[in-house]
Amino acid sequence: MAAVKPALQKEPGRNDAPAATPHNNVARLAEAVSRRATQTPAASPTGIRPVTLPINQPRRETSFQPRTPVITGEATYRGTFPVDGIITGQLGAAGSVLTIKQRPKNGPTDSQPELDGELGFKDMLRISGHVAGKIFSYKGTLIVDGSAKVEAEINVAVCVISGIVIGDVIGHERVEVGSGAVVKGNISTPKLSIKPGAVFQGDCRMLKDQNGDQ
Repeated sequence: MAAVKPALQKEPGRNDAPAATPHNNVARLAEAVSRRATQTPAASPTGIRPVTLPINQPRRETSFQPRTPVITGEATYRGTFPVDGIITGQLGAAGSVLTIKQRPKNGPTDSQPELDGELGFKDMLRISGHVAGKIFSYKGTLIVDGSAKVEAEINVAVCVISGIVIGDVIGHERVEVGSGAVVKGNISTPKLSIKPGAVFQGDCRMLKDQNGDQ
């Protein structure tokens, strides 16, 4: 009867693997980590390499710089105005203060009025935007900047114009028209100053001053 073959036999031509020791395990782990770090990520079946996306990055909020205010000064206003920005403050019967931060304009300059209504003030008011309606003050000074456009009836003590004014202007003390100003309307005042380069289309009527002189 033939002898029974052993269940486990060593394959011919293969060396015995070294016995596993703690030192060999550490060396193998270090070699595997370094080999994986130098390998490039495998391409997907579609040929597009995978992209690693950042995780839990804070979301950056979009901000904008507020543009020049339409008016500067203490005034009372009754009318409507569009807002494209942020409004902060309090509104109540006992008194209210509102702060409006508007986004800069990217569109054409010929836009709708930013304020359309009745605007009254006491001391001084500066206009830097597009205003329409009525502007009045018994003793105040109105300053129309070079970038401003006013389509309104103006009735003030002193009016200094450097921008565009479309409408009648009444200055009970004086009216000054700058070199780059454009006025399309009638001017009524006891003292009128128009610098060279200004455009004036309308009639001029000289009023009597406080002493009764014309």
